[in-house]
Amino acid sequence: MIGIDTNILVRLIVADDPKQAVAARNLILENCSSEDPGLVRHVVLVELAWTLARVYGLRRARIADAMDQILETTQLDVESSSDVVAAVKDYRTGPADFADCLIARTNLAAGCAHTVTFDRRAAKLPGFKLLAG
Repeated sequence: MIGIDTNILVRLIVADDPKQAVAARNLILENCSSEDPGLVRHVVLVELAWTLARVYGLRRARIADAMDQILETTQLDVESSSDVVAAVKDYRTGPADFADCLIARTNLAAGCAHTVTFDRRAAKLPGFKLLAG
């Protein structure tokens, strides 16, 4: 198993550097399989969502679509993928950023009753509770 960094996924999604996009695609095709997938950690997905939104100006729906594609790629193993699926769904329809959606879902899966926040947008997510302050 190999780990996949954010910049590999960015090249696959936006293909802004054709040479690197081909190299990224070949890396996945030649080194990853459903039996021996590339590992995609939560931090990579959080960084990916931020980069696609802030650097490339992609809209929430396009970012969520990209996350869905990553989740559906059999050559990639996404860390606690069921939590990520739920977080992508929350992100697609809610006001909070992807990091907050993932925090809420992974904390619920870890047994937290809720996650306390001062962030009003995040507090609208399942699993968050607003702390008035």
